[in-house]
Amino acid sequence: MTNHISHLSKDKRLKKLIEAQQPYALSVRKKVYLHVCTAILSQQLSTQVARVLHKRFLDLYGGKDPSAKQILETPATVFRSIGFSNAKASYVHNVCRFFIDNNITDARLYKMSDDEVLDLLIQIKGVGKWTVEMILMFTLGREDIFAMDDLGLKQSVIKLYNIKETDKKLLREKIEKISLRWSPYRTYACKYLWGWKDEK
Repeated sequence: MTNHISHLSKDKRLKKLIEAQQPYALSVRKKVYLHVCTAILSQQLSTQVARVLHKRFLDLYGGKDPSAKQILETPATVFRSIGFSNAKASYVHNVCRFFIDNNITDARLYKMSDDEVLDLLIQIKGVGKWTVEMILMFTLGREDIFAMDDLGLKQSVIKLYNIKETDKKLLREKIEKISLRWSPYRTYACKYLWGWKDEK
């Protein structure tokens, strides 16, 4: 049994979710700037719509991954013509400009701590804490991230642990306390909670 499964299975409620799903593996991906752009594109969209928008985006570059420079040189009007909002066209440019101006490489990000990545990337207009958490989880393969502001996760924890708290601050504290039991494998716990939510 892998470390994360044996650790998370100590939580009896989570254990049931784990046993009902395939084991998850995290991977480290290249071209982090592109994944930040993709995360921005998918904000507030259904998975299906986000997929269509992402395909149109790559089609602008012959179906290949564009460089940060290519994205920056693509006029906002072109992005808007394939379905980007004004804000998203601007944010994608912001990301690429920030990566180029600050000489941010994949290698540099891989070496940084979770908090250092967060502090660096939230300086970009249009990139919030949730977006960076998704990058930490799914692009940088970090094992101990819990996206507290993710509505789906919050709903799953409330349902699984039958939390009745209505005060927002106290509710947040309860969820955080539960999530700390899963450390240092909170990212995997998130994956199982999302998987459980999607099955229902």
